[in-house]
Amino acid sequence: MKTITFYFDFISPYAYLAFEELPRALAGLSYSVRYKPVFFGGLLQHTGQLGPAELPGKREWVYRQTQWLAHTKGIPFAMPAAHPFNPLPLLRLAVATDSAGEPNRYVCETIFRHVWVGGADAADPVRIADLAAALHTARAPYLEPQAAKDRLTQHTQEAIAAGVFGVPSYAVDDRVFWGLDALPMLRAFLESDPTMDAQRWHALATLPYGIPRRKP
Repeated sequence: MKTITFYFDFISPYAYLAFEELPRALAGLSYSVRYKPVFFGGLLQHTGQLGPAELPGKREWVYRQTQWLAHTKGIPFAMPAAHPFNPLPLLRLAVATDSAGEPNRYVCETIFRHVWVGGADAADPVRIADLAAALHTARAPYLEPQAAKDRLTQHTQEAIAAGVFGVPSYAVDDRVFWGLDALPMLRAFLESDPTMDAQRWHALATLPYGIPRRKP
């Protein structure tokens, strides 16, 4: 049985849709999932990129596409009152619910739906306090605030070391699959699709640049 490490940030609508879609996409397969929140902003800083919501045009497209995808998949979805927002309180809350900083699926689902269902302000301190109280009632917290903060940083650094550059990402063995649309590809790998053999996979990393783009 393979173990999938699911790296995500609650700020990403694609991560929410992937979280909801994962069980259906991998139905019938034997696998386990480790849920690891990461700070998407930290990944972007490491790679020197802007987030999709920071780019005019792309920002609006992401919102339109994810709204449409949610509708076609029958997933409840509404944009929060403002986006992007500061996801750190939600990420740290999720991490704090487990001694290893790995929230269970119930915790992840509760926080994802806090953001992406209902259209309220995801960063509202009152709503977050109510959310924390509800989660702590269901499952007592294990990590103090500083420990949760440190663990989130560890998760983010671990993701970077594994080659993760965006969310959602799914790491299995030495492979990283990125994006909602990578779920069929992930399934193919778990089913030992011969096109996923190690030689073909890793050979593409050696492809030379034809014309590198110069950084300003």
